[in-house]
Amino acid sequence: MDKLMDKMQEAAMYITSKIGNEAVQIGMVLGSGLGDLAEQLEDPIFISYKDIPFFPVSTVFGHKGRLVVGMLEGKRVMCMQGRFHYYEGYGMDQVVFPIQVMHAIGINNLLVTNAAGGVNASFKPGNLMLITDHIKLMSESPMRGPNYDELGDRFFDMSTAYDKGLMELAKKEAESLGITLQEGVYIFFAGPSYETPSEVRAARILGADAVGMSTVPEAIAASHMKMKVLGISCITNMAAGILPQPLNHKEVMETGELVKESFTALVRRVTNLWPV
Repeated sequence: MDKLMDKMQEAAMYITSKIGNEAVQIGMVLGSGLGDLAEQLEDPIFISYKDIPFFPVSTVFGHKGRLVVGMLEGKRVMCMQGRFHYYEGYGMDQVVFPIQVMHAIGINNLLVTNAAGGVNASFKPGNLMLITDHIKLMSESPMRGPNYDELGDRFFDMSTAYDKGLMELAKKEAESLGITLQEGVYIFFAGPSYETPSEVRAARILGADAVGMSTVPEAIAASHMKMKVLGISCITNMAAGILPQPLNHKEVMETGELVKESFTALVRRVTNLWPV
């Protein structure tokens, strides 16, 4: 079996056999240090990635590697506790396969989150940033190869990759919660090495506010399928060269833990009011 649509349907059928036919309204990709939100779902159903046909397996510390389906603020949601990255050795098609499976299940709304380095010098570790747009410099695309018209057009619009209505909702709810919600452009680097100070300076010149190694492939695949996307970054550290200190994954996880309360509060409020 090598056709994407067949693989999607087989994976979707397996997941549906575990969660039933009740509609799932929002898909959520939870980045490094942010996966605990899934533990708060009511009546949760857990599905390990290794049991889902054709799913990759998470290899990154802090990613539990499972789907969690349950109720959150009156909506039925599907959370990915751990995502797949290009730097793990997966092809772009494998990185976005779970998003395509979500769509096959009937999910048309997607929240993507990540841990990111602050490029904008006015940001501080622990800030949340609303992703207003992204930059992808590397040539590899998740949509490279045969196009499946059932999913979307061969050439598709990316001018509103992140839904403006959902952005306004997030800003309003962050303000009501007293949460400082930065806004900015996320730039995608392949990783797994952190960026050099010169790369960070280049990213700033290009208009980026935060840098990371995920999210953009998923947003591209979601845009291909005309899903509504909201993106939120947790600024876990300042990118290389801004502060005189080395970067490490431990800091990413520790800062994710510190912002967990505000992140969870914002996502809950947005979920409650998300138009589906």
